[in-house]
Amino acid sequence: MSKILLVYTGGTIGMVKNPETGALETFNFDELLSNIPELKLLEHDISTVSFDDPVDSSDMDITDYVKLAELIEINFEDYDGFVVLHGSDTMSYSASMISFMFENLKKPIIFTGSQLPIGDLRTDAKENLITSIQLAGLKEQGETVIKEVGLYFEYKLYRANRTTKVNAEHFEAFASSNFPPIAESGVNLKISYDKLIKPNLRKKMIVHKLLNDNILILKLFPGINYKTLRYIFNIPHLEGIVLETFGSGNAKTDPWFMELLKSVIDRGVKVVNVTQCVGGSVIMGKYATSAGLKNLGVISGGDITTEAAVGKMMYLLSKKLGPKVFKTIFETSLRGEMN
Repeated sequence: MSKILLVYTGGTIGMVKNPETGALETFNFDELLSNIPELKLLEHDISTVSFDDPVDSSDMDITDYVKLAELIEINFEDYDGFVVLHGSDTMSYSASMISFMFENLKKPIIFTGSQLPIGDLRTDAKENLITSIQLAGLKEQGETVIKEVGLYFEYKLYRANRTTKVNAEHFEAFASSNFPPIAESGVNLKISYDKLIKPNLRKKMIVHKLLNDNILILKLFPGINYKTLRYIFNIPHLEGIVLETFGSGNAKTDPWFMELLKSVIDRGVKVVNVTQCVGGSVIMGKYATSAGLKNLGVISGGDITTEAAVGKMMYLLSKKLGPKVFKTIFETSLRGEMN
């Protein structure tokens, strides 16, 4: 038996339809458990806690990330695993952020949610929740099997900071193009032991709660112009840019673009290059259209997702690192987020 704490932050999994408007509205979290009597069949001891004011995932920000991290930290010693119920729209962002906030994590923190409300006849909520609890409570020889932040949806457990939401209508809403699932649910639970993070159990867990959100995501597109970019690059207090480029990290080579980029880097703004492609990796210097970025000191995101790049940047910017140290650490895998 494992002790599992369910943490409800908000999202479709805890909503019902308003009979008058048809809109989804949050309901009392205690009702969630009453809608899943199957939970009583699990061998685990399940407790629940909820945000006082559940948050739609579109409204999540760094204060909510800290609130969630503190909820888990306060209860960490009393439970074997944690299941976070979260809206699916920004689940990959939140789960990636939590993975960076927890250093030397030795217990599972599994994010899940649903595409349909818990009370819907065809809901995916029950399977997602039940299997997430089973995975969070999984032990072998008395030791917790999963020791990282995961995201479970539609029969697959992914490393959270490798995921992206790819579909708003199908139950199979998430993908992890550059890293395989760490577990799959079928007749039996199949764990990919060789893919799991194996933390140093002698090191103390650290929860990082200081984050810096003075960043933006800039998606390049053919035809992007000088006036727009100049305005964006001169935003006050800007400290980091996640630059979504083409293919394997390619961008414009026009002199004005390179000059604008150089000026923002010279101001101390950290610029990370990630690919717009669903899968694949940034390889700066492979083509002439990315060699210039490399020479300017743009940081390679490798095969990191945009969601993980945002979380990693918020985490690292708070450390007040020098440009070279920041670049070295960002280009190094910290929580299994990149190859």
